[in-house]
Amino acid sequence: MNPTNPVLTLTTDFGLRDGFVGVMKGVIYGICPHAHLVDISHDIAPQNIMEGAFVLARQAFYFPPESVHVIVVDPGVGTARRPIAVRAGEQFFVGPDNGVLTPIYEKAEAEGWPLQIIHTDKPEFWLKNVSYIFHGRDIFSPVAAHLAAGVPLEQVGTPISDPQRIHLPRPTQAGNRWQGEVVHIDHFGNVSSNIHRDHIAGRRVAGTSVGSHSVPDWVNAFGEREPGALVSLFSSIDYVIVSEVNGNAAARLGLQLGDPFEVEVGE
Repeated sequence: MNPTNPVLTLTTDFGLRDGFVGVMKGVIYGICPHAHLVDISHDIAPQNIMEGAFVLARQAFYFPPESVHVIVVDPGVGTARRPIAVRAGEQFFVGPDNGVLTPIYEKAEAEGWPLQIIHTDKPEFWLKNVSYIFHGRDIFSPVAAHLAAGVPLEQVGTPISDPQRIHLPRPTQAGNRWQGEVVHIDHFGNVSSNIHRDHIAGRRVAGTSVGSHSVPDWVNAFGEREPGALVSLFSSIDYVIVSEVNGNAAARLGLQLGDPFEVEVGE
């Protein structure tokens, strides 16, 4: 770890109204006062482990090496589910063992990076009084702060090899079509698929469809069409999305997570 200039991120389903995020930051600063805290998102849909996994995994690896990422989307808080800390390549993660870190494990495994998973079962790295229902404050935040302050990962708990994983939907190919699904809808109503630029492999996109709607117009940037136009394009992280220019495609088309998303490719 780099205790002289540590970066910690927070991703939760808490929102900002009730002070839960603020008190987590207070705990972190109490242990690691020189930490640099970054909010990735606190608008994950309540208890939506898949969305939390999606949002964190698509942002975390842009951060400096040895950043510590706290993820709290934890419907099983207070039960037998384990609190864990993870090293994946040069990044560290702290959160519940409920599958929310599945894309992180898969990224490390695909890249051949070091992957260590620790059950954070040492109370000396927690707050003294632990609530059954707020491990974000009482376990995850202090453990992350200790890591950021220079405590080695191996010291905060016991290694495990059986983390919980969730099923991540994969696109399939049928002829010249890739068949996937809607995996995220962002603040603007842009509808993201799980079909990546690598699946298309440099071929021309002939059209897309999402739900029961065909979207034949392919662009490189939103501003290539007039407001109100429905377009398809690659997102900033190279997944195929459908967007309404200066509008909300999800609301206009009545789309939701899990709806079918198909991309037709040409030569």
